[in-house]
Amino acid sequence: MPKNSKVTQREHSSEHVTESVADLLAHQEPVDYKRSVLNVTGDTWDKQKEGDEELEAENRPAWNSKLQYILAQIGYSVGLGNVWRFPYLCQKNGGGAYLVPYLVLLIIIGLPLFFLELAVGQRIRRGSIGVWNYICPRLGGIGYASCLVCFFVGLYYNVIIGWSIFYFFKSFQYPLPWSECPIVRNGSVAVVETECERSSATTYFWYREALDISNSISESGGLNWKMTLCLLVAWSLVGLAMIKGIQSSGKVMYFSSLFPYLVLVCFLVRGLLLRGAVDGIMHMFTPKLDKMLDPQVWREAATQVFFALGLGFGGVIAFSSYNKQDNNCHFDATLVSFINFFTSVLATLVVFAVLGFKANIMNEKCVVENAEKILGYLNTNVLSHDLIPPHVNFSHLTAKDYNEMYRVIMTVKEGHFKELGLDACLLEDELNKSVQGTGLAFIAFTEAMTHFPASPFWSVMFFLMLINLGLGSMIGTMSGITTPIIDTFKVRKEVFTVGCCIFAFVVGLIFVQRSGNYFVTMFDDYSATLPLTVVVILENIAVAWIYGTKKFMQELTEMLGFRPYQFYYYAWKYVSPICMAVLMTASIIQLGVSPPGYSAWIREEAAEKFLFYPTWAMAILISLIILASLPLPLVFILRQFHLVSDGSNALSVTYKKGRMMKDISNLEDNDETRFILSKVPSETPSPMPTHRSYLGPGSSSPLEMSAAPNGRYGSGYLLASTPESEL
Repeated sequence: MPKNSKVTQREHSSEHVTESVADLLAHQEPVDYKRSVLNVTGDTWDKQKEGDEELEAENRPAWNSKLQYILAQIGYSVGLGNVWRFPYLCQKNGGGAYLVPYLVLLIIIGLPLFFLELAVGQRIRRGSIGVWNYICPRLGGIGYASCLVCFFVGLYYNVIIGWSIFYFFKSFQYPLPWSECPIVRNGSVAVVETECERSSATTYFWYREALDISNSISESGGLNWKMTLCLLVAWSLVGLAMIKGIQSSGKVMYFSSLFPYLVLVCFLVRGLLLRGAVDGIMHMFTPKLDKMLDPQVWREAATQVFFALGLGFGGVIAFSSYNKQDNNCHFDATLVSFINFFTSVLATLVVFAVLGFKANIMNEKCVVENAEKILGYLNTNVLSHDLIPPHVNFSHLTAKDYNEMYRVIMTVKEGHFKELGLDACLLEDELNKSVQGTGLAFIAFTEAMTHFPASPFWSVMFFLMLINLGLGSMIGTMSGITTPIIDTFKVRKEVFTVGCCIFAFVVGLIFVQRSGNYFVTMFDDYSATLPLTVVVILENIAVAWIYGTKKFMQELTEMLGFRPYQFYYYAWKYVSPICMAVLMTASIIQLGVSPPGYSAWIREEAAEKFLFYPTWAMAILISLIILASLPLPLVFILRQFHLVSDGSNALSVTYKKGRMMKDISNLEDNDETRFILSKVPSETPSPMPTHRSYLGPGSSSPLEMSAAPNGRYGSGYLLASTPESEL
C-alpha cells in the first residue's frame, strides 16, 4: 500500500482514529475491481452483461402509487381466514378475552416479523430466493422452501375460490337452491330426500349437490365435473390477474381489496337490524377471563397472527421489492398489521350478528317442535294440565314461557323426564355451536341468508366477497412463486405465469374428486404450518444473528431516514425467535398428541364422523412436510461444501450514475468493513452524519466476512459475499 495513503498514515499515527472506511472511500476515485488488476476472482469483465444488469435493475417494475401497494398488501394479508377462522377462535377461546393475547402477540411477533420482511424486500429488491441468497447464501434454501409452500397452499386455496364461484352462480335464483330439501318421486309417491331430511337443506346442498362427497378419502369416486369447471375458472382469473405482473395484479387490487369491506359493512348494517343480532354480538364479546391463562389459547392466537399476515410465504417480500428504497416500510407494516386486526374484528361482528339471528330462528323452531310434543302428552294424559302455568298461551309461546314450563315438568317428572325427549331450547346452546372454515361459509352462513329478505342479493354479495378475498390472497401467494423464480432464473414472465397456472390446475384435479374435500383438509392442516414456522425462524435468525441486528438497524436508518424504535432490535434478536421456537415446539407436540385425521361425511348416517388417515394418506402427509422443508438442509449442504456456487468469492464494487450500489472494501484485518449505502441525490438524503467515528475491531461489523484460505486461488483473501445486481 502506498506510504502516503490514508490507511498507512493512520497505522503510524498515535492520534485517535475518527475516520471510517466509508469516509476514506468517499474521497477515493471509484474503482471497479472487475476491470482492474485487483480482480482476484478470475472473473472476466463483461461490459455487455454489466450493462444488462444495470438496465434490469433500473427497469424493475414499480407500483403505480403508494395506495396501490398498500391495497395489494392488505388484499394479500386479509383473506378467508379473517372471515371464517378468526371468529371461530374468538368464540372458542374466551370471546372478548381472546382479543388480548391476539393483540399482544400481534405486537411482539407479528408486527416485527412483518416489518422485517417488508424491509429486506424493499432494501434488496428481489424475491424471496434472491433476498435470502444475499443475506446468507447458506440459508438460501429459505427462498426455495417459501416457493414450495406457496405452491402447496395455492393448490388448495384456489379450490376454495372454485367452491365460492359455484355458489355465486347458484345464487341467481329464487328461492335459493339450498333453502329447501329436494323432493324425490318413488313411483306416484313424493318424499323428501332422506339424507337431507336427516341433516338440513344447507348441509345436504353442500355435501351432496356441491361436492357430491364420498364416504372417505379412500373412495375417490372420480372427478366432480362441476367443481372441475369452477377450478378452471378460478385458475383463469388468477392467471389473467398475474400475467403482466404488478401492472395487471395491481389494478385488480383496487377492486379485490376494497369490495370485501363494502360487503362487510353492508352485512353489518343489515345484520344489526335483524332480530337476535345483538344476542350474538353480546355472546361473542362477553369475556371469559379464565381462558387467558390457558396456554392453548396463546398458541392458537400466535398461529393465527402468523398466518393472518402471510409471514414466510414470500408474497410480502415480493410486493415490497417493487417499492422505492426510501419508502417508509415501517409505516406500511404498522398500517397493514392493524388494518388486518380490525378487519378480523369487523368480520367477527358480522358473523355473530348473523349467527345470533340464526340462533334465534333455530331456537324458535326448537320451541315450536317441543311445544307440539307437550301438547301431545297433555292430550294423551301423559302430562297433567296442572303442570302448565296459567299465563302460558300455546298459540303465542315465547322462549321464556317455554323455559319456565320446561323447568316445571323436569322437576315434577324427574324420574321419567328423559323418556319425554324434550329439549331445553336455550339460546346459549345455539350460540355455543361453534363453526369454522367451510362449515361457517357454506353451511351456517348460507342457512342464515335463506331467512334474509331478498336472500339471493345477499348471497351474491357474500360469495362475490369470498371470491375477492381469495383472489387477493392468491395474487400474493402466486407472487411468492413467480417473483423469485423470474428474478433468479430470468424466465419470461408471461410464459412462466401461464405455465405455472396450467400445471397447478392439472395437479389440483386431486381436490375436485368426490374425495377432494378431504385432501383440502390434509393440505390445509399439514402442508404449511410446520414448514412455514421453520422458515420464519430461519429468516429471523438470518437477519438478526448472521447478518447482524446492528448492521440491519443501521441500514434501515439510512434507507428510511430515521432510526426504528429500539423495540425492534430486541424483538428481532431475542423475543421473536424465542416465541417462534416455542410455537414450533407446541405445534410438533400438537401433531404428536392429536393423531392426524379428518371429518368424513357418511351418506348413510347423514352425519360427520372423525376418521384417521390410512397409511398411504399418512405417507402423502409426511411427504408434504418433508418436501416443503427439504430445500433448507439441501441448499445449506450444497453451499457449505462448495458443491454449488453461492457467489461468495465475488469481490467487486459497482457504480452507476454517481451512486455506489454496493461498496465492499477489502482492506486490512483490523479495518472496518461496511456497506456504503447512499442514495440518488434526488432522493431523501441519509440522516447519518458524513463524519463517523471508527468503531474498532471489537464492534459489530456491518458485513460478515468469511475466510477463504483454500479459495479458488488458495490465496487466503477475505472475500465478501454480495450479489452483483442492484440491491
